Order: sequence, then structure tokens, then C-alpha cells
Amino acid sequence: MVEDSEDLKDSGSQRIWTETSIRRENRFIDAVLSYLMGPRFLVYASCALSIWGDRMWHFAMSVFLIELYGHNLLLTAVFGLMVAGSVLVFGALIGDWIDRKPRNKVAHASLFIQNSSVTGCCVVLMLVFSYKTEIEQMWHGWFSVFCYAVVIILADLANLASTALTITIQKDWIVVITGDNRGQLAGMNAAIRRMDQVINIFAPLSVGQVMTWASNVIGCGFILGWNLISLLVEFIFLSRVYQLVPPLAVKPQQNAGEYAIERQMELTDVQGSCFEQIRDLPICSAVVEFINKPGIPEAPTEQKSSPEMQRKSITKLPLCFRKMHRMLCTCRDGWKAYYRQSVFLAGLGLAFLYTTVLGFDCITTGYAYTQGISGSLLSILMALSAFSGLMGTILFTKLRKHYGLAVTGVVSSLLHVSCLMLCVFSVFASGSPFDLGIFSLLTSKNSSLNHETLQKNQLHIYPFQRNINQPILPDRSSIHWTNNTVLLDSVHGDNHPESYISIILLFSGVILARIGLWSFDLTVTQLLQENIPESERGIVNGVQSSMNYLMDLVHFIMVILAPQPQQFGLLVIISLLFVITGHVMYFIYAKKYKIKETVIPTNSERKPQNPSV
Repeated sequence: MVEDSEDLKDSGSQRIWTETSIRRENRFIDAVLSYLMGPRFLVYASCALSIWGDRMWHFAMSVFLIELYGHNLLLTAVFGLMVAGSVLVFGALIGDWIDRKPRNKVAHASLFIQNSSVTGCCVVLMLVFSYKTEIEQMWHGWFSVFCYAVVIILADLANLASTALTITIQKDWIVVITGDNRGQLAGMNAAIRRMDQVINIFAPLSVGQVMTWASNVIGCGFILGWNLISLLVEFIFLSRVYQLVPPLAVKPQQNAGEYAIERQMELTDVQGSCFEQIRDLPICSAVVEFINKPGIPEAPTEQKSSPEMQRKSITKLPLCFRKMHRMLCTCRDGWKAYYRQSVFLAGLGLAFLYTTVLGFDCITTGYAYTQGISGSLLSILMALSAFSGLMGTILFTKLRKHYGLAVTGVVSSLLHVSCLMLCVFSVFASGSPFDLGIFSLLTSKNSSLNHETLQKNQLHIYPFQRNINQPILPDRSSIHWTNNTVLLDSVHGDNHPESYISIILLFSGVILARIGLWSFDLTVTQLLQENIPESERGIVNGVQSSMNYLMDLVHFIMVILAPQPQQFGLLVIISLLFVITGHVMYFIYAKKYKIKETVIPTNSERKPQNPSV
């Protein structure tokens, strides 16, 4: 009997342990399924698919345009100008459209326009590549020009739709999803940025392999298929998120949220004194002059008409002029709204960071290749750069958690500038080709001796080969490039620097600086998210995108004016000055507005308004 009772106890305890284990497994499975079906994961998945498609398309588009025009850079230059100019002009209009329309309609329309434009562009490219000879003979060659124009217009339309989708999801939706929980908002921002860093490496590599081992036509088909599948999946995911988060359906038209109004009231008392200190800056003077300029010349005070009379005079205009007048007024109001934001200086400072050659774009990687850096080493450096960017996102989350956003921005700024000082040291280090005498050689064209010296100092010119996409540089070094990805040919320069100290310092500074850069970028992004009224998020972020593209154009103009490798050191110094100016603007913002943020423990952060998060 004793043995039987002991056996019953053992079997009972074993049964209890088994039931407990099963219960734990069920809870774990339920938690995983709940997260996978929750709004945060669906937003992550949608953003990952969108970013992957964008990176593949931008890489392939640059290669396709080179192939279309006989290895000439004309179409690439026109496309780059169209993309930057269109966002610069239509950024405020896109933002205003985002603010006026329901969130789900904006997301679905942007997604459909983006993917359908890329799909149509791929179809046109496949036809052009397959029947290029026949197309060139139609209409005395003008049909080819028509096809090129269609490709560029569709690609530009896809970029505008991508900008609208990015503003909608990453600047508005995640703010509503996280509610008042700043910690979750910072976590989602950092997670999306980490995905962007990783995808920026592997997405161009995937489509590049398809184009290399197959053909351009198959590469177009690969991108076309990806966009069709991505369109369906993203549409389902975003629709599900809209259903799970009821606050997304509520969109104020005029009145801002209580939190945004409270922040604006807190910070407006020092707005005038802050603007007075920076009014002397050229860019700020231009902005002030633009936004203060009335849309219609004002009549003298005694002759001013009432609003009703002005409205009647406008309604008498033809429909096209009325639409043009409304668009101009929207752009003017958008820049005004951007200027009056409490975070205006922080956003403008972030835009100034785009005027730099100290990044892994076509300019810096092309310069490195001319200094004897091999393709395999450049690939390793780009991987290290991506890892450095990931470290920046981790640094942002840690600093924000313990010290708040304002201090995080200051620390990130100091770290960014400190690392970039290595790039300035590289200009004067051993092995640097920096020589200001190149300017006198360029201006003295009549001297045969100077001409021979200039020829000697110029880089070697390599013949074009198949499937190469080259940086817009006069020397046209043999390098396949895109915005952030480089595929190198087997051709190498004959001349190598006497010392690699300069190039080592340059890339050490560029790679390490990305820690502070991405941490600062995330800081300003969250400041914009938290302080811009909900009714103005779209138009203000649209103007911010316009400012970013404007300053990016300035950096390309700098390269056009100083294209020689001997002048690259001057571009490095000018870039550092722009970076310092941007960070000084942020310092003025942080000091004058006196944003006091205490340490926020994890367990004391407020829960989001939406219980499904």
C-alpha cells in the first residue's frame, strides 16, 4: 500500500510538471503569434519589403540608364536632377496631401503608385532592351527618346510615391501606434533604421547578381515580380495595421493634439530670441525672405480688398491658373509651417549634414578607388560602415533611455564631429594628393607647361565595358557604382600613393563618424515626431525632405566645381564646415528651448494608448 501511494504521488507530480510545461509552451506560442500578428511586426515587415524594393530599384535603374544611352552618363545625370528637383518642388504638396487625406487611403495610394510605376518602368525597359535595334530605327530615332523620357518620368513618379509612403508610415503611423510611449517610439525608429542599414548591403547585391549572371531583361523581370508580390503583401499588412489600431482612423484637420500644443506653448517664449541669433546665416535669411514674401503683391492699405473680393477675383481666373495659385499657396504655407516649428533649427541642422562628401556614396568610393583601394577592400569597408551604423542605433537607444533626447543629440553631435576630424587630418597626412595648385593650373589654360602638368596629375582614363555604372566625375574611373553600393571591375589604376596613411585616416573617420551620425539622425527624427502637431506632420516632413534634397544637390555642385582628386581635400574641409554648422544649429535649439528630459526608467514609461501594441 505504501508503494502504491508513492507511485500515485510520483505519477501525480509528473503529470503536474507535464501540464505546467505544456502550459508554458502554449503561452510562449501564443506570445509569438500575438507579436507576429501585432501592428509593430506588420509595420516592420511592410517597411522591410518597401526598403528592399527601393534599394534594388535604385541600383538597377542607374545601371539600366547607362546601358540605354550607349554607356553615356547623360540619362543618369538627367534622372538624378529630376529626382532631386521633383522632391524639392513637390515636397510640400505631397505633405499637404498626406495631411488632408485619410491615413489608409494615403498609404494605399502611395503604395499602388510606387509599385505600379516601377512595374510599368520595368515593362518599358524590357521592351527597349529586347527590341533596341528596331526601336532606334522608328521615327528617325525619336521613339527611343520617347522611351527614355517615359522611363525617367515613371522612375521619378515612383520616387515621389516612395517619399510619400515613407513620410506616412515612418513619420506618422508609428507615432500613432506607440501613443505617448517615447521608449517604444525610439525603439521602432531604431529598428527600422537597422533594417535599412542591413538591406542597403544585400538588396543591391541580390539584383546585381541576377543582372550579372543572366541579363538586364531578366533583371527587370526579377524586379517586376518582386514589386507585384510586395504590393500585395504590403497592402494586406498595412490594411491589417489600420484595423488593429483604431486611432489611425482619427485624423484631426485643424486642431493639434494636446501633447503637441503643450510642447509648442512651452517652447514659444524663446522662439524670437533664438531666430535672431541665426538670422544672419545665408540659408536662414533666404528661408525667412521666401516665407515672408506674400503670394500676391499687396495693394496699399487704403486699396486692400476684402477676402471675399480676393476670392471672387481668383474664381474669375481659368481653372489651370486657379490650380497653380492653390499649389503655390500650399508650398508657401508649407515653408511657413516648417519655419514656425519649435524644432525648425534641429531639422535644418539635419539637412546641413547632407552637404558632405564624407559618406559611402559614389564620390567618396570613386576617390578611394583612384587612390589604389581594391574592390574587395572597399566591400569590406562598406560592411564595416553598415556595422558602424547599427552601433549608432544602439547608442541612440541607450543614451535616450538614460539622458533624454536633447542630451543624446549633443553627445551624438560631438562624437560625429570628433570622428570627422580624422578626415581633415587625412588631407594633410602622408599620401594625400591634396594640392591647391591645381586651381592655378585650371585657370591658366594658355600655358603649355601647366597643361602638361595637369595631364600628368590627372587620373588614367579607362575604356568603358559592359554593364558599368560610373560616378559623374570627369576622369570616369572604371568603377560600378550606385548611391551606396559599389561593384568594381578588374581594372586597377597603375599609380598607387606613396603612403596609405591618408586613405586609412579618411575611411577610419568616415566609418567611425557613422555611429554619431545615425544616432543624431534618429534624435532629430524623434524630435520632429514628438513636437510637430499631428495636423501638420505631413507638410512639415515634406518640406524637411525638400531641404534634405536641396542640401544634397549642393554637395554635388561642389564636386562639379572641384572634380579633381587633388581638390578632394578642399571638399573634405568644406563638408566638415557644413556638418559643424548643422550641429551648431542643433546646439542653439537645445540651449534656447531648454528641453529638460529626466531619466526615464523602463518600468515608469507610460503605456501606449492602443492596447494592441
